[in-house]
Amino acid sequence: MTNNFLTTIKSLKLIEGCKAAQFYAFSSVGAAASTSGDAGAGSSNSGCGGRPAPPPPPKSFSMRSGSLYNPTPSTSSGAEPHLPYGLPVAEALEPALDACLRPVDHVAALAASFRRVSKAMANNDDLCDAYLEQHALLCWTGDARLLRRALRAARVHADDPHRRVVLSAWLRYERREDELDPAPPPLAPCTETTPLLECPHAAVFASGTGVDAVCPCRRPPATPSATGVNDLEKAEDADDAGSLTEEEDEPAEESRSNDDLWFVIGEEEIPCERACIAALSKPLNTLLYGGFAESKRDRIDLSRDGISARGMRAVAAYSRNGTLTGFPPNTVSELLAFANKFCCEGLKSACDHALAAMVRGVDDALTLIDLGLDEASHLLVAACLQAFLRDLPKSLTNPDVARLLCTTEGRDLLDAAGNASFALYYFLSQVAMEQDARSNATVMLLERLIESATLPWQKQLALHQLGCVMMARGEFEDAQGWFEEAAAQGHVYSLAGVARAKAKRGHKYAAYKLMNTVVADHDESPTGWMYQERSLYCSGKEKMPDLHAATELDPTLTYPYKYRAFALLEEDNVESAVAEVSRVIGFRMATDCLELRAWLYLVLEEYELAVQDVRAILTLDPGYMMFHGRMHGDQLVEHLRGYVQLWDMADCWMQLYDRWSAVDDIGSLAVVQHMLAREPGNGGLRFRQSLLLLRLNCQKAAMRSLRLARNCSVHEHDRLVYEGWILYDSGHREEALAKAEQSIKLQRSFEAFFLKAYALGDSNLDTESALSVVQLLEHANSCASDNLRKGQAYNNMGSIYVDCDMLDEAVECYEIALNIKHTRAHQGLARVHYLKNRKHAAFDEMTKLVKIATNSASAYEKRSEYGERDAAKSDLNTATLLDPTRTYPYRYRAAVLMDENKEEEAIAELSHVIAFKPDLQLLHLRAAFFDSMGDNASTLRDCEAALCLDPTHSDTLELYSKATMKAEPQQS
Repeated sequence: MTNNFLTTIKSLKLIEGCKAAQFYAFSSVGAAASTSGDAGAGSSNSGCGGRPAPPPPPKSFSMRSGSLYNPTPSTSSGAEPHLPYGLPVAEALEPALDACLRPVDHVAALAASFRRVSKAMANNDDLCDAYLEQHALLCWTGDARLLRRALRAARVHADDPHRRVVLSAWLRYERREDELDPAPPPLAPCTETTPLLECPHAAVFASGTGVDAVCPCRRPPATPSATGVNDLEKAEDADDAGSLTEEEDEPAEESRSNDDLWFVIGEEEIPCERACIAALSKPLNTLLYGGFAESKRDRIDLSRDGISARGMRAVAAYSRNGTLTGFPPNTVSELLAFANKFCCEGLKSACDHALAAMVRGVDDALTLIDLGLDEASHLLVAACLQAFLRDLPKSLTNPDVARLLCTTEGRDLLDAAGNASFALYYFLSQVAMEQDARSNATVMLLERLIESATLPWQKQLALHQLGCVMMARGEFEDAQGWFEEAAAQGHVYSLAGVARAKAKRGHKYAAYKLMNTVVADHDESPTGWMYQERSLYCSGKEKMPDLHAATELDPTLTYPYKYRAFALLEEDNVESAVAEVSRVIGFRMATDCLELRAWLYLVLEEYELAVQDVRAILTLDPGYMMFHGRMHGDQLVEHLRGYVQLWDMADCWMQLYDRWSAVDDIGSLAVVQHMLAREPGNGGLRFRQSLLLLRLNCQKAAMRSLRLARNCSVHEHDRLVYEGWILYDSGHREEALAKAEQSIKLQRSFEAFFLKAYALGDSNLDTESALSVVQLLEHANSCASDNLRKGQAYNNMGSIYVDCDMLDEAVECYEIALNIKHTRAHQGLARVHYLKNRKHAAFDEMTKLVKIATNSASAYEKRSEYGERDAAKSDLNTATLLDPTRTYPYRYRAAVLMDENKEEEAIAELSHVIAFKPDLQLLHLRAAFFDSMGDNASTLRDCEAALCLDPTHSDTLELYSKATMKAEPQQS
């Protein structure tokens, strides 16, 4: 394998630098499950208001006249002004390879991972790496909740400071969007709202492991102690462990009558107690009491042993009282060197702790890291490493840090100090790939990851990721080699990388043959990506069967939709192309799909709709580059300014009201983005943006908008409300309530009362408490606000009344909400009709919502609860068509099939969705079906996979226990 990217260390080029519509706590589990799917609801294709007549098109224009395969912008005089870069390019639609593990049978892989964790627990083995494996296996799902749970479990079971440091920094990095501005220093002590597992002091200094660890930041002040470690902890808590730049005088040396040994250093004599010095280590005890000449001397010359008189006085002081309190860093450094030279383990540990406590940032870490590496000080190096990790990705732009973390020599030094691990380079490589997958630093970190890999899954992951990076760099020969090594380790998905590299090197037929072999080898359990990858090496209509097979097996793959839309564009059938790409946008807000649809709208000269999609893209990714990376989205919006109707803020509010009422979430998002372009410092608009993003299941973008809302708030009471929502969304309900109450004391406002009501409603309340929440919502509606938010409040009040069995009051609230065009109130009113035994009226009420929200899968799903079996089946089929990721329709159809004794069909129905969406409820249901069919092995497998996703799920635990007892007699 050639490494032509690295010829010398000096050439290293481093990285440049909604809340929901109802109070779920008051609803039954089934109701919550069926209503929580508003996220991802499809948008209306209605335009953003009337549009003026665009400039006349060129005299001759055909879809085929565009430069379909020309990646450069058209410069001819006949170029379309609204299509500055021609038409989409087929090659640019090609999907990127997933830089993660993708098992062919992910259910079996999850089950095997659960068994490994269980075995490690039973044998009291290391669990940290077992949970890291789960993290790697779950990456392809993109489920942030599952990934964070796996990381947290790994951190809980990290039994050494090094891995605690790495995993706590990783958890903090993944949660960086939650931080308020100004952000606290990376190594600041944790607060009441800081998760214990992310505390930097707990990572280095916590006593105990896992959930029993005690965080030093929350520990009561230590009482005076004779032990050095306790004194260090006390100094750390008081933040007075010493400065790295100050020269302090050591404690005054008092004359002692029992001094019986003097160490001579230069012209100075340092008095000591022979017994105390001998007690520091066995070598010193042997030196002073053994058969050496020094045992008979009362003066010993240490002038050539590398310690100063000041340092020796500190050794003498430590030998008497066992504390390092008051010594400056340079003196402690001397003590550390002395401890290593004479094997004084207690002294070394005390010095290690003291110096680690002095690391408060990257500058301190850069000052002390060489000392820690030279003296193999495990804790000091861990503390320095933590400073670098907490400052990622910025710290990787520092040449000294990058040299330590990226190079082989740096890894060897860290390893000698007990601070090199697969977990470290796994984290670093993820950050580097996220920042710049093509950089030399990314390649070097992945090489270190490969060197650290010992287990099969670790080798598969590291080799595959390096192959992906080499592909991105255009080094196809090297990429093919790394992919082949990953495939040799058992990672079948890496064969897709081998095929890609071969095709890029001009061997397209060899690539097709390889993927054809993969498909043939897995004909009994094919996956969507196999057919997608094979389609890349077919031409014309030969692609279509594979693309249709890929969508049937895995409808979440976006490339088949995009290519089919492109093919329809080539046939001048642009309307059908728009409809095709809109299918996937209806359940997945992917920026590349929105970009393609905006491009198609430009072809149709539907400028309003094109700008709407571009604004939605900019909301998700403010830096997005359109036209395959050639024009910034903001620039395109400005370019189309003359083609669309211009709105003032009053027009925008009217448009927002109409789209919100029409359940057009993407249209609403675009209008809000338009308004923010005019008033970027409007915190209220940022907050509405976050609500819409939550509804569209864009959690990361929603949190970013919420932070911006807080940071640009002019008034303190508004800032407190947004901080409250950030805390609530981060799991800190009590702190969120406190923020709401502080805001109300400053000024009564709709949002403050709404936040307080929402936070209080997030628990199982009795009727009296629930009605107090209603009162808070009434207070909210008595404050100034617009009908969009007031409709939400009335809708929530209706939900509470329903759960309190006060149906007439609920009807009144829902009708008020509907009168101010809060369309989703139809769903609550339908529920009231159903509870009053008016099922047909409930169905009709939901039909009203379906007619307005024509592309809402959740509306069809909810209506299915009130229809007869055939009507319910039709609605659920429509829901699956609109959003194939919703699991309730599959579970319902499977249950019906089981009732009809069609067991194989029921299993097939569930297996179809499990193949692309490993869901806890689906796995549990299939396990129960297998159990009823007497297939105990399949029951065990599905239970284990489900428990890998949630090890506390009681129903699955019960079923698993039952299946395990059945299996024991067979094994015996």
